[in-house]
Amino acid sequence: MNADHCGFSAPVSSLPVDACDRSDAGDPSDAGGVLWLTGLSGAGKSTLADALADLLRRRGLQATVLDGDRLRAGLNRDLGFSERDRFENVRRIAEVASLFADAGFIAIVAAISPRAAMRDDARRIVGAGFREVHAAASLEVCEARDPKGLYRKARRGELREFTGVSSPYEAPRAADLVLETGSRSLADCLNALLGFALQQFGRVGDTQPVVRETETG
Repeated sequence: MNADHCGFSAPVSSLPVDACDRSDAGDPSDAGGVLWLTGLSGAGKSTLADALADLLRRRGLQATVLDGDRLRAGLNRDLGFSERDRFENVRRIAEVASLFADAGFIAIVAAISPRAAMRDDARRIVGAGFREVHAAASLEVCEARDPKGLYRKARRGELREFTGVSSPYEAPRAADLVLETGSRSLADCLNALLGFALQQFGRVGDTQPVVRETETG
């Protein structure tokens, strides 16, 4: 996936990853857990999740991405966008993420999950290994990016219950990590996210940066 899908300045595939040395996967010291990326559509959740998973795998860690859009096309295809269905969508994602975490994976969830109560339920399901990450970008920034044209459709009334336009988004008040994706570069956000993931679930001392800021211009 190209990073311009969420407004970053360089495609993920072009970012140097020399710092990500390979090592044997499945190290007994690796702890599974869930990184739950929440934010408006267009905030960069999927781009960051996919890039982070790749970087973690290059370090020999087991990582998988659970993307909200992809899951709605498969596992959750029977769900709509009513309040009840949105809660059920998040619940199912959390249950799957919890199974991956129990198996020693770092499960990276990229899902709007607009209500605080939904994310609280996810935290309850996952337990101690849950970490909430807020991909923070303003509605104005996300709407300007609008990679899929969803905001334009919502403004025309073609999409009902669209988060940020006709349905509210409750930003986290105490996220475990906040990434200012509306103003910071992809390299900056990835450095912060990778460092956090390794600190929480990786190997002690394995926290060197992903890329330098000048390498993404």
